[in-house]
Amino acid sequence: MADQGLEGSQPVDLSKHPSGIVPTLQNIVSTVNLDCKLDLKAIALQARNAEYNPKRFAAVIMRIREPKTTALIFASGKMVCTGAKSEQQSKLAARKKLGFPAKFKDFKIQNIVGSCDVKFPIRLEGLAYSHGAFSSYEPELFPGLIYRMKQPKIVLLIFVSGKIVLTGAKVRDETYTAFENIYPVLTEFRKVSQWYDFKPIHVWILML
Repeated sequence: MADQGLEGSQPVDLSKHPSGIVPTLQNIVSTVNLDCKLDLKAIALQARNAEYNPKRFAAVIMRIREPKTTALIFASGKMVCTGAKSEQQSKLAARKKLGFPAKFKDFKIQNIVGSCDVKFPIRLEGLAYSHGAFSSYEPELFPGLIYRMKQPKIVLLIFVSGKIVLTGAKVRDETYTAFENIYPVLTEFRKVSQWYDFKPIHVWILML
């Protein structure tokens, strides 16, 4: 039996996602080697949606609308592409930004950022205490708990609201595995709402 995922658009494969929640991929960072030296000034003059200010940053910044991504193009021939929502989009975007002849070598996903919402509040203090070897929680500096998972090697930002951000994956399955690993821990530190303790009083007041 399939449950509905976070976006509610497609059934979730519960054999792969026992929690019933599938993290949404928010940003994919990829790199590629064009295998040639580049004249950044010429590229900036010829390409649309390109910025080049060598005094500020030693790369051409190029943006395209579909898929909505940004590329950093360096004189060495290296290119970094950010903003894609899938691996296929990232590769397509990298190719679309090449309005000049060049090779397309060593395309590699460097980082995948995903997010999801478990739909319940989390006791971050208890989680930080119980999992101190993996956790960093300093609410006066940052509102989320930073959880460094060893296997897979993923960093999770866990917020009291139940929102989760996962970063550091090279393939999407690492993101999914990390979330399924942390989900039972999150349910263990689920914050119980106090509303029901006071509800009878509210109902009694409303009846007066």
